[in-house]
Amino acid sequence: MPMLLELKNIAKKYELPSGQGYTTVLKDISLQVDSGESIAIVGPSGSGKSTLLNIMGTLDKPSSGEVILFGKNLADRDDDELSRIRSREIGFVFQLHHLLPQCTVLENVLVPTLPLGLKKGNEEVQQRAINLLERVGLGKHMEHFPAQLSGGEMQRVAVVRALINEPKLVLADEPTGSLDKDSSDNLGRLMVDMNKEQGTTLITVTHSSDFARLMEKVFKLQNGNLKSYVIR
Repeated sequence: MPMLLELKNIAKKYELPSGQGYTTVLKDISLQVDSGESIAIVGPSGSGKSTLLNIMGTLDKPSSGEVILFGKNLADRDDDELSRIRSREIGFVFQLHHLLPQCTVLENVLVPTLPLGLKKGNEEVQQRAINLLERVGLGKHMEHFPAQLSGGEMQRVAVVRALINEPKLVLADEPTGSLDKDSSDNLGRLMVDMNKEQGTTLITVTHSSDFARLMEKVFKLQNGNLKSYVIR
């Protein structure tokens, strides 16, 4: 069985303004990720953690190297196919929840199903959304709007939204960064529990040592290099 995700010698550089050359953010990064793993990537601000996550999620392309996702070399895929992969196979959780204020909690969760042609009334899809919301303690809030929720509750909605299409891979970019410690701890444990229950691979970048410790593996990104890391 192929790896779920494999990075081979990934590098990323950006052109500096006024033709002053390039700055290199990622250098020769290689990583293998098995199905069902949970991984944290830590490192200082500006080290390129989000850039690396975006490359994994097909939102950005490397300057060199290969990304092999679900056994497919992404260099061989056009933008339409990459969009389909994102919609069907990858769930994203960001530091800001990005919930639609005019939609209820349930409607927000169902938004990612729309590009797949799954209507809001589809019983199976709707029941899955309801089950997930109940699982994360939001069963009584399904008809509420985001403004009626706490920060931690909104992030739980964002996690459920990321899981609604049953993705093989969930990518989380500082998902606890805007939360207080109690909410952060609760969300971290929830994401790990859902990773184990759903069998979904979870990769997160985080500043939180407590959150990172919950993952099976931790890597540190510094000076463009990614290395296995033990949090003390």
